[in-house]
Amino acid sequence: MAKEKFDIIQSTCIPIAIDNCNTDLIIPARYLASTTRDPKFFGDAFMHDLRFDAQGNAYKEFVMNKPEFSEPPRKGIHEIIVGGQNWGSGSSREHAAWAIAGYGVRVVISSSFADIHRNNLLNCFVLPITVSPDFQQELFASIAKNSKTEVKVDVPNQTVTNMSTGNSEHFEINPYKKYCLMNAYDDIDYLLAHHTDIENFENKRK
Repeated sequence: MAKEKFDIIQSTCIPIAIDNCNTDLIIPARYLASTTRDPKFFGDAFMHDLRFDAQGNAYKEFVMNKPEFSEPPRKGIHEIIVGGQNWGSGSSREHAAWAIAGYGVRVVISSSFADIHRNNLLNCFVLPITVSPDFQQELFASIAKNSKTEVKVDVPNQTVTNMSTGNSEHFEINPYKKYCLMNAYDDIDYLLAHHTDIENFENKRK
């Protein structure tokens, strides 16, 4: 998945108000047999069976197919999903995180996440942010009122702000994962960045 440093992300959002949105909805099981790691392949599969019927025709009533939310994510546009509670429940398939990252989303906001899915998102350079249910509902209300509502995610200060109301909340993140996101490091990159310190430590042990 694409590695891009996290700092401040300010973007319009895709509101997916589905509680208990499980990983089978995020990416149907039939895509798990693929051996590709092509981000576009998994991005195209994101929410596929809610977006399209068996003939590939779009369900017009589904939020991602509505004109105001159908534009693919890019800088400042639809980089953030506001999801229902218990986002990513169900099986632990990492492909669900691949699909979200492959679609171009960088942040998922919810009032609660399934633990394994949360960690999978972080490993795929997607930031899961847990907010209070009240703030979550405020975001849904603001987006319903104006689809161009922007949310500002300040990773260094660990705050998320509804730009239409000015209301803000602090969010928690593992310090190691925060460091990795801000430097665009996966676990191997982190070790390579500290190889001199590791070598010095090993030499002292000898």
